[in-house]
Amino acid sequence: MGPVEAFTTAWKKSFTYGGKATRAEYWWFYLVNLIAILGVYVLTGIPAGNISVDIVSSLFIIYALASVFPNLSIGVRRLRDIGKKWTWIFISFVPFIGGIWFIILMCQPSGKYETGQASNM
Repeated sequence: MGPVEAFTTAWKKSFTYGGKATRAEYWWFYLVNLIAILGVYVLTGIPAGNISVDIVSSLFIIYALASVFPNLSIGVRRLRDIGKKWTWIFISFVPFIGGIWFIILMCQPSGKYETGQASNM
């Protein structure tokens, strides 16, 4: 799956928490989404013609808030793909080590376990 296909698939499945997302699908979406957010952020600093900075800043906030849904759903589907329950998404709230642990989970190979049979790591 390529970057554009992963990005559009994640947005289409924004409210679909069932199924699985491969490692490539997750990371391609993450990269393209990061580039999109940085692109909109850069536009907030460039006043372009008649477009006010407030409008562009509003677009940045709207996009950042809207991207929460595909980020959450692809994270849950990625966890299902590695055999973890959806509640593992909350590991990222643990101070200091939680974010690192979540990244390690997202880097695990696909299909290692069936859902519900995973080790409790």
